[in-house]
Amino acid sequence: MTDPTLDRTALTTALFEEWDAIAALVTDIDENRWRTPTALPGWSVFDTLAHVAGVESWLLGERPPAHDQATEKVDVSTLPHVRNQTGVLNEIWVDRLRPLPGAQLLELFGDVVGRRRKALSAMGEPEWQTETPSPIGQVSYGRFMRVRLFDCWMHELDIADALGVRVDEGGRRGELAFAEFLGSVPRVVVKKGGAPDGSRITFAVTGALARPLHIQVAGRASFVDAFDEPATVEIQLPSELFVRLGGGRTTADEHLDQIAITGDEQLGLQLVRNLAFTL
Repeated sequence: MTDPTLDRTALTTALFEEWDAIAALVTDIDENRWRTPTALPGWSVFDTLAHVAGVESWLLGERPPAHDQATEKVDVSTLPHVRNQTGVLNEIWVDRLRPLPGAQLLELFGDVVGRRRKALSAMGEPEWQTETPSPIGQVSYGRFMRVRLFDCWMHELDIADALGVRVDEGGRRGELAFAEFLGSVPRVVVKKGGAPDGSRITFAVTGALARPLHIQVAGRASFVDAFDEPATVEIQLPSELFVRLGGGRTTADEHLDQIAITGDEQLGLQLVRNLAFTL
């Protein structure tokens, strides 16, 4: 059965809308606002958009621009927030684009995603199903594009948070991005959160992407429709916070007033303090 969250038309439409939403956030902001720090270590609003532009350029088969000789050359692999080769590649694009003024970066971004729209629109179903390398391993191109949507969506939130702008985090774009996010949550509650075998964990998610999420740990962790017995712990929190915790953009201890834990409170706190899993 085909996963409806990997539908080619729905996903490409959402990705195109996501690029438009990101561009709208930074259109007409001044240079100082472009350089506003985000929750991502070492990255400003400018750097975040440079990253998105860099990845989409790479998907077009392009290489980072030459180093600007007027700026000091940095070994990006030594930066404290760079932890792997994916991070190195990301940082090279950001470093090489950083000397541009914000308006020029926005123009470059528009050109890059315009060409990506054409490439994706011309793609047929066989290409969409072709196995390809991605940040999460060898997956179908369609799954890779859901990862791209999630990444771009998270960076829309990063930019909006930095600029103090509220955006609609729900809707079809948000649902598709959230589907990608949720795929990692069962593994994280065991590997990082230390949920013991036999645990029954409910995240009662409120807000724009509200839903109950039931995770059963029985040898391995997986989502279930319901439990046969009461939950070991129920954690109620807004989807906006849930996503930012998973993205490592903030910590649970900064938002305990937004988190309600019922049942095993120690386990609940352990889980929300160890949700971060993105690169």
